[in-house]
Amino acid sequence: MFIMKENKDIKSMFSRFTNIINALQALDKTYSNSEMVRKILRCCPRSWMPKVTAIEEAKNLNVLPLEDLRGSLMSHELSMQKKDDDEEKENKKKKIVALISSQTEDSDDDDDDDVVLAFITRKFKKLLASKKKFCGRPNKKFHQKGEIKQA
Repeated sequence: MFIMKENKDIKSMFSRFTNIINALQALDKTYSNSEMVRKILRCCPRSWMPKVTAIEEAKNLNVLPLEDLRGSLMSHELSMQKKDDDEEKENKKKKIVALISSQTEDSDDDDDDDVVLAFITRKFKKLLASKKKFCGRPNKKFHQKGEIKQA
């Protein structure tokens, strides 16, 4: 049985069909135009069934020239390819980008906090040193109520 091969276009299918018909004519087997049109429509894959049905309902298959059928199928094939290309372009545009989280932002914040804390600590030490209150705690052995004890 003659069928359209997977991933082949209408042009190559018609070429194969014509070669088979010519070989059969050499063996004295001839087909009418309407028989050839019906055979071509029967060999189309499932994805083409809506188009096949539309052609069968809209046109008289008894008088439809084989070349008109070929042109109609080729134009449908081009429109299907265009739609596929457009969908492929849209899918490429819609790719999801996954963002990788990192600790560098957190460590940057921590580094900033450390710098600020060091700055505040230095300023505080200078303030206390200027008021002479940052001398440490007095030793109770040596100072008690103003008296000096000897150890």
